[in-house]
Amino acid sequence: MPRWLIPLLITCFVFLTVELYTFQAIKTLTKSKWLRWIWIFVGVAIYMHLFYVLFTTPRSAGQTNQFQWAVGLLMTSLIPKIVILAMMFGEDVFRWFQKLISYVSKEETQALVGRRRFVSQLAFGLAAIPFAGIIYGMIKGKYNYKVLKYQLTFKDLPDAFEGFTITQFSDIHSGSFTNAEKIQYGVDMINEQESDLILFTGDIVNNKADEMDNWIEMFGKLEAPYGKYSILGNHDYGDYVDWETPEDKKKNFQKVKDIHPKIGFDLLLNEHRYIEKDGQKIALIGVENWGKGFKRTGDLEKAAAGVQQEDFKIVMSHDPSHWDLKIKEADLKYHLTLSGHTHGLQMGIEIPGFFRWSPSQYAYKQWAGMYEELGRYINVNRGFGYHAFPGRVGIWPEVTVIELKKA
Repeated sequence: MPRWLIPLLITCFVFLTVELYTFQAIKTLTKSKWLRWIWIFVGVAIYMHLFYVLFTTPRSAGQTNQFQWAVGLLMTSLIPKIVILAMMFGEDVFRWFQKLISYVSKEETQALVGRRRFVSQLAFGLAAIPFAGIIYGMIKGKYNYKVLKYQLTFKDLPDAFEGFTITQFSDIHSGSFTNAEKIQYGVDMINEQESDLILFTGDIVNNKADEMDNWIEMFGKLEAPYGKYSILGNHDYGDYVDWETPEDKKKNFQKVKDIHPKIGFDLLLNEHRYIEKDGQKIALIGVENWGKGFKRTGDLEKAAAGVQQEDFKIVMSHDPSHWDLKIKEADLKYHLTLSGHTHGLQMGIEIPGFFRWSPSQYAYKQWAGMYEELGRYINVNRGFGYHAFPGRVGIWPEVTVIELKKA
């Protein structure tokens, strides 16, 4: 039996359950056969389109605009339907409980007249909220850039770096871009911060180097007086493409690395640089990708070779699981780590100072924002671009500005 068959059958079963429950809600609300058939036709068309894209495009399909919009259509349909399913299933459980009570007590329990219809109406009303949110996320949310500012205080920060500012952005995913005007707006926002240093923490493309061709000039206009530095992310290695030959993959990887100097960034490949100011310095350490369940090309020890314990150290590492599993408890104290990778799954709820939730938190302990443990910090940037799903709902694209302060 093929490995993919069981997951496919489970997926089909889930989809069928969702569709049957939501169709029951439609039947409750309308007697129009036309509306019922339209509901069925639209649902089937969305699934057929997704499976068509999956089975007729290469393994890199997950990063193409065609696949992204297929996923977007599916989520626009499926997530509201899951809300309806939850409401209708809850009503069924209540009704079954009533029948059980009636059976045990030998007394007939009368169902409330019109309750099923009311629950169906309520379900559709609630489902309209995620439906509208997803539509907004695909049209405008993915360009809703936010500047998040943090002020971090360290006792051992060199005096010369009091008030030093760093702008971090991550996960460009240039292969997903479709609107040059909006991307220019985001790039301008980075420059408007007028930070001392600009750092990019990986995933400049989805898969192929030529995805960045139309954006090199735009990103090349980023400016910072103390330089611009970058690292690689998991997508930059070309691992999600079926290359004709290993040589083709190797050539693409070299072209991806060559993009960074073209836009004026110093790409750190398991190496470090010292940033000097007024005769004092801090160490900037850049590692290749190292992540739980992903490529582990990163070599922190190699990157930090020659860096002293007393040096103030900033690490750039694309995947935050590297910090959680290796960096935060390393013998050499790494004061601040900058990561990306998670995108906050591009979907969630964030109410500053009150509530945060995203499915991303079930895969990563540090999934978005600033975290501190053992006197060491990590910032997980939510990403500049997007991929797989062509939108952002509640988890907006981010430009991070960090100000270093002396305690």
